[in-house]
Amino acid sequence: MVSGACPTCGTLVLVGEAYCEQCGHALGAAGCTACGAQAVGADGYCENCGMLQPSGRDHVEIELEVAAGVSDRGLRHSRNEDAMALTVAGTVVAGVVCDGVSTSPRPEEASQTAADTAAAALAKHLEEGADPETATREAVRLAAEAVVALALPGEDAPACTYVSAVAGGRQVTIGWVGDSRAYWLGSGSELLTGDDATPGTHMLTAWLGADAGHVMPRIRTFTPDGPGVVLLCSDGLWNCYPEPTALAAVALNATPRAAAQRLTRLALEAGGHDNITVLVIPFGQGEQAETTVVFPKEQQ
Repeated sequence: MVSGACPTCGTLVLVGEAYCEQCGHALGAAGCTACGAQAVGADGYCENCGMLQPSGRDHVEIELEVAAGVSDRGLRHSRNEDAMALTVAGTVVAGVVCDGVSTSPRPEEASQTAADTAAAALAKHLEEGADPETATREAVRLAAEAVVALALPGEDAPACTYVSAVAGGRQVTIGWVGDSRAYWLGSGSELLTGDDATPGTHMLTAWLGADAGHVMPRIRTFTPDGPGVVLLCSDGLWNCYPEPTALAAVALNATPRAAAQRLTRLALEAGGHDNITVLVIPFGQGEQAETTVVFPKEQQ
């Protein structure tokens, strides 16, 4: 029994057929979210209008007992090229945010690879007794090598930015390459990083990638006066809300997950022009937990 025509080549197809016998198109596959065409290729791009289809990374939330993060595609981009990770080593919590460079190929792979590699390295070296600055340097080195390894012959190199925080004891250690930022929110709220970018243009002067040259992370160790919050974020947030006091007004006196959600919502309400990633790590407010839970958007 004929059920219709193949949307790609027009050949008549029978009920129950999974593929068109003429062109091999997958029948019953989801159509493009932009134009509706049943022509989405294996690479995720619509063969009719060229739009990259949404993925499971469009909105992700991660949560520890006392730390949490949100990463969202925003309203203007076709995919989320940011990535984040949280991990715990004893009573020390570490977080990483990476922002894929949109002008490079497969930026979402670069950011996810860097974040995952760095988080694993931070946990390993901290558990082995390394001091936070040494662990941070090693995490950046390994993340940079992992991103370099993604480059394919004959193509430009995937690339991303990097920022991490190690919070525990009486100090917070920040490491960064690029323009993803770290803030201290609490008594004397302040920006802890300095953008590796040309002033006024946002043109990066440092990044992770095969064309980045020798990566030299900048590292800062900060001793807070009292309890507060360490905030890591991509430029999807700080382009809208760069001032520490404005971020503190939203992030303090809320659970880490609620704070990350509120800050993400503010960036969306401001236009959502870029991918948005926010990690909220309370400091000086009790022991860190050891369990990480991931909450995809569809489960919220």
